[in-house]
Amino acid sequence: MDIEITFINNSDDMNNSEIVIFQKNVATNFEETAIAWKVIQNCGRNWSHKFIYPMEFDVAAADSYGNVSDQQLAVNGQKWDVVRSTSGDVLQLDSNPGSSSTEVEVKNSLPTSSIDAQIYKNGNLLATKTGVSPGEKAVFEFEPYIYVGVNAQVVQSEIINSSILSDINQKFSLLGLTKASLIMTGGGTGVNATPFQFDLIPTS
Repeated sequence: MDIEITFINNSDDMNNSEIVIFQKNVATNFEETAIAWKVIQNCGRNWSHKFIYPMEFDVAAADSYGNVSDQQLAVNGQKWDVVRSTSGDVLQLDSNPGSSSTEVEVKNSLPTSSIDAQIYKNGNLLATKTGVSPGEKAVFEFEPYIYVGVNAQVVQSEIINSSILSDINQKFSLLGLTKASLIMTGGGTGVNATPFQFDLIPTS
């Protein structure tokens, strides 16, 4: 079931801060591939922003020629292959399962050239592995947690620089949630300024 999350700005922020939300691919070194899945912009004090976190996700791939596949619904335990067909490069579900029931694999089965493997959630890029060589595979695994923070140097659907990941450090479990409020407090200026704080509160 999808989770409906409403971000509420109850802070004293005076800098029009941007809110960054992402997940970690625990099957790899996430510091190299953490993607800003959701960036909330221009949400003023006492305003709110509703978004959906779906349980489902999609897999896609891009080849070295600049070609991009369509997004295909995927589930844990599957293995996907990028192969060279009579029509060109295609992304297809392997008849054999992946090596783990908690992971999704994307294998580069092309004779030459590398690929980028991608995972999308709700149409936004969630994770990627670039430069997967022929015969190699990308592995994706996500635990039911989101990470939330404030940073002005992050762009939605782009890689988060490892040097600023420590700024996006509040971790929230999504287990058992169907609807929740993500409330931001803190901020301010001068001696009265306090660090930003987030709370994820179930609402149903």
